[in-house]
Amino acid sequence: MLSLRPPSTLSPAPWRRRGSLDGAAGILQRVSAAAPAVAVETAAPPASLSFPVLVNGCTGKMGVSVAEAAISSGLHLVPVSFSSRDKLDRTVRIGQTDIHIYGPSVREDVLSSIVDEFPDVVVVDYTAPDSVNFNAELYCKLGLPFVMGTTGGDRQSLYKSVKDSNNYALISPQMGKQVVAFLAAMEIMAEQFPGAFSGYRLEVLESHQAGKVDISGTALAVIACFEKLGVTYDMNRMVRIRDPVKQLEMVGVPEEHIEGHAFHLYHLTSPDDSVSFEFQHNVCGRSTYAEGTVDAAMFLYRKVRSNDSKRIYDMIDVLREGSMR
Repeated sequence: MLSLRPPSTLSPAPWRRRGSLDGAAGILQRVSAAAPAVAVETAAPPASLSFPVLVNGCTGKMGVSVAEAAISSGLHLVPVSFSSRDKLDRTVRIGQTDIHIYGPSVREDVLSSIVDEFPDVVVVDYTAPDSVNFNAELYCKLGLPFVMGTTGGDRQSLYKSVKDSNNYALISPQMGKQVVAFLAAMEIMAEQFPGAFSGYRLEVLESHQAGKVDISGTALAVIACFEKLGVTYDMNRMVRIRDPVKQLEMVGVPEEHIEGHAFHLYHLTSPDDSVSFEFQHNVCGRSTYAEGTVDAAMFLYRKVRSNDSKRIYDMIDVLREGSMR
């Protein structure tokens, strides 16, 4: 039986609760095999695009994953990226492209030359939380449309920079396609049923690789939805797990994904403890985020080309338009 105990009394490996589901999965597989094939009409994929994309953050694993996904999608990878350290003479090879890494002191000069050489470039940012606002202000100053995949920073200031400059930007705390759909559903529920969970207690756990220094942006977005639904939540209660040993033994993260994962658990309990709800989404690896980020860049490129009146988007806009491959 699935354990629905709140995180404060976690059983071992709370995210690994497959035992009670294995039988059901087997039944579903047998039914699927026996059922006749049904033709399903699907929307035609969007026409292929090829435009220059500059991935700022190619010194990190997420930036490299996005760069690789961009190449696989037929985009032209601009051979430039940036580091937070000056006097860094380094080149990163991604596919057949050598990416030269520049320090922050020459960032504006290099980006200005990129604008001249690649006037239709889209920037993708996967840097660090303390670089978010500085980078965004520079992109806006130079009129560079950008996808902000980096979480953290002063988000109000981030949106203000884009709005004041009338620049194009896609900003989202989450780039994974299916997780975006889950967030959209949460927002719809919060809008249509405000206060539905009034009085309920919320417990939240999130586990990411040790290198992620900020709080999960996805967790923050989901918590905001629960607050609209009537839940009062103290952010100091959030359980943030970065210890690889705990991730293996308590969370149940596969060992091969300790260096790249995002596990989330939200547990709600009624005031009298008679009712509980649990929401969970786990991601291993970075491919789903990288693919979603490329979808976001393609979406933003189309909006810029069409001179769309709206300037600031998120991944839910991408989802609603059906621009996800």
